Amino acid sequence: MLPGAQTFTTSALPPGNTEQRDLEKCKASERTSSSNDTNVIDTATLNEYAREGGISGWTCVLGSFFALFCTFGWLNSLGLFQTYYEQTLLKQYSPSTISWIFTTQLFLMWTGGAFFGRIVDTYGTRCIAIPCTLGCTLSILSLSFCSEYYQIFLVQGVGFGISAAGLFSCATTSVGQWFNKRKALALGIVLAGSSLGGVIHSLYLLILIQKVGFPGAVRWGALVVGLTGALACTLIHPRLPKKKWESQVCFLDFCLFRQATFSVYCIGTFLVIWGLFAPWNYLPSMSLSHGFTQDLAIYTIVILNAGSIVGRILPAYLADRFGRFNSVSLISFVTTIAFLAFWFPLELKANPTNTQIFAFSACYGFASGAFISVMMPCAAELGPVGKLGQRFGTYQAVVGFASLTSLPIQGALIPHDEGGFTYLILFSGICVLCGTVFICVARMLRAGWNWKG
Repeated sequence: MLPGAQTFTTSALPPGNTEQRDLEKCKASERTSSSNDTNVIDTATLNEYAREGGISGWTCVLGSFFALFCTFGWLNSLGLFQTYYEQTLLKQYSPSTISWIFTTQLFLMWTGGAFFGRIVDTYGTRCIAIPCTLGCTLSILSLSFCSEYYQIFLVQGVGFGISAAGLFSCATTSVGQWFNKRKALALGIVLAGSSLGGVIHSLYLLILIQKVGFPGAVRWGALVVGLTGALACTLIHPRLPKKKWESQVCFLDFCLFRQATFSVYCIGTFLVIWGLFAPWNYLPSMSLSHGFTQDLAIYTIVILNAGSIVGRILPAYLADRFGRFNSVSLISFVTTIAFLAFWFPLELKANPTNTQIFAFSACYGFASGAFISVMMPCAAELGPVGKLGQRFGTYQAVVGFASLTSLPIQGALIPHDEGGFTYLILFSGICVLCGTVFICVARMLRAGWNWKG
């Protein structure tokens, strides 16, 4: 039996428990479709899966690290783009309108997993990774020639978002196949690539914009993304064999929502994501409103990403030892504290110092990076490895819809606060707090009162 899978017996279900019977029907359908597949995963493959990683597995981790470096790493520079667009290229538009570029990008990068994840499950990574790397490179290159809002929206929001989604799905699905006991650590290392990418992309873009202008800086960015994407294509490879396309299987597995733990966990994640990205987009703007220079304001994003590097790896390692749901519950609570006990008082102060805002950037980078690192392994353990891409895709669709609306809602609160950020911070902090409650409930449904959850 696959790790994490469970055996259901219909006769053992209570007569009135219709929810469990519906769940059994879904599971039976999955087993039937798998048994008809001539390339079904055999016992030898499962025994191989039981051996963690190895050289091939860690090579895949390295390739996936580069994939996140050139996809979410580029996205993690969104604070730099938001600030630049507000002050120069798109200054006639409101912060909320500009943020639709990045939320569309986030939405497509997450929800694209519903489409690409199942393809990776079936055909492997190469057929997705290569064209998507080309798509990311060409989208960034095209951005250097854009001057209108709709052009930037189509290229940076839609084009890059779709292409990055494919490369992201290849990375997370493949690494999830290579590891079981150390899944959180492996995915944490992979996701640290996005944080390192955020640091490096932000720094060289900031320097090059001043030296060669925005178009020239973006073209250098296209070169960096293209090279690191090529490394990702070379090193990423799945562990499980290819199989025939199952036409009766949907891209989104709605049967997962009949599982109480998965459904409650998705609600909690949705609420946390609704508030999580606020500092990544609006902290530079807040810093400018408190008298920071533009360079110092952008450095808040660099420090956020630097703190996130540590947050992606260390909590993931501890999650494998003390329980992934235990860890994600604690991390989301710490993120709530960072919002309401740290960022909120800074906004209320008339003149917060550079040190105070930089300290918040580092602490919040660690906390938010830890949540992103551990949330995917929690979803991974809620079903069998053979359906990992489909399950990731379904879960990522939930995250995507939260990402689509989060930044515009937050940006729309700024004018109602006379240009301040108090309402934005309170909204985001309360969303993360409510999400934490639901995640804790999911943890109880998963493991009861056993602390090893």
